[in-house]
Amino acid sequence: MKFRGVAAIAAVIAGVGAALVGGTAQAEPGSVVLGGSSGLVFENDHACSLAAIGYDNAGRLVGLTAGHCAPTGSLVGSETQLHAGAIGVVAYSDDGEGLDFGVLVFDKQRVTPVRTVGATTIAGIGARPGPGATVCSNGRTSGPGCGLVWGDLDPITTLNQACSQPGDSGGPVTVGDRLVGMNLGRLTGYAGIGFDIPCATAANPIHSPAYFAPIDEILAAIDEMGGAGAGFRPV
Repeated sequence: MKFRGVAAIAAVIAGVGAALVGGTAQAEPGSVVLGGSSGLVFENDHACSLAAIGYDNAGRLVGLTAGHCAPTGSLVGSETQLHAGAIGVVAYSDDGEGLDFGVLVFDKQRVTPVRTVGATTIAGIGARPGPGATVCSNGRTSGPGCGLVWGDLDPITTLNQACSQPGDSGGPVTVGDRLVGMNLGRLTGYAGIGFDIPCATAANPIHSPAYFAPIDEILAAIDEMGGAGAGFRPV
């Protein structure tokens, strides 16, 4: 989503983008702490949430977020630590097509990955939950909240009653400490029926359903492509 509150981030992270390429640090080593649900900002002035952070089979420090957040090649910064400038790059984005995911590569010298951010702990990967299960989400806009799984909206996405607002895209969907999905947004119209009841707070269940893509399918797609993110395992 377009997040005008940090419009200046384009200039900030672009101005220190050379740090990522040239190796000149703009922050204390490891000073930027990131984990699932952390807020991210991109040089296109979009803000989204981080689904998870970990390592791929080549030892790169990588993160996952929604593909519609930013295109391949975009610089990324931490919303809460803008002073650090660019701390990573979008190594791959499907631009919101298909599974709607992006792979981020972070500077290992400047980013400290963590399992727990606020109410969310990610200690492993879980299977796609079925109807009647309860999932929890956590995003930079709405914060933590849980909701019932309604079922599959289509072969790619699953409907649930957790809260989702602009900026929550890319955030984790969990069952316990298992990452089961990536939040992609909320349902604002389907089959020709237009409606939208935004959630006032994550604790209020009366709102339009959210939807997520199952993380196991996203990881399978990344593995099939190879390159950055293949073999992803959370910290």
